[in-house]
Amino acid sequence: MTTAPMSAESPAPLRSKTLATWLALLLGTLGIHRIYVYGWRDPWAWLHPVFTAAGVVGVERMTRLGQDDPLAWVLLPVFGLMISQAMLFTILWGLTPDERWDARHNGGRTSNASGWGAVIAAVAALMIGGSTLTGSIAYGGQKFFEWQLQDSRPLSSGGPAWAPSAHPSPATQVSA
Repeated sequence: MTTAPMSAESPAPLRSKTLATWLALLLGTLGIHRIYVYGWRDPWAWLHPVFTAAGVVGVERMTRLGQDDPLAWVLLPVFGLMISQAMLFTILWGLTPDERWDARHNGGRTSNASGWGAVIAAVAALMIGGSTLTGSIAYGGQKFFEWQLQDSRPLSSGGPAWAPSAHPSPATQVSA
């Protein structure tokens, strides 16, 4: 029995759209979905764990030190953004037509039809990503405006910047 000679460059394995979509949903914050699709040399994949770890530190600091920790103000929304970007990839990949997926990630070779598995993951990602992104924006905006308000107190006459001054200005004083 003879075997066909192996070519020096074998074709890349087929990438399953359904598997890539579920990896993005479940492990997207760690970049596993990008390693599956683009390989170990993808620089963006290696940045995912760094920002996710920073976000987890923010969650831990918020739990331990409370809402008044300025570092947690910054790091907690980073975690929300990492979850949101993973959900965005889940939606984009899950709803990509199979032909386009094969053209981009399988060199035009046809893979198995993805079916409903990828669509169900995209629907789940829409729910998770929408609520996470909304919560992150709301929290980040609230903390930003609290920070602005806190910084304006020492500059004002004792109260918040939006409150009327307890001390009348010279223009409003009436001489008797």
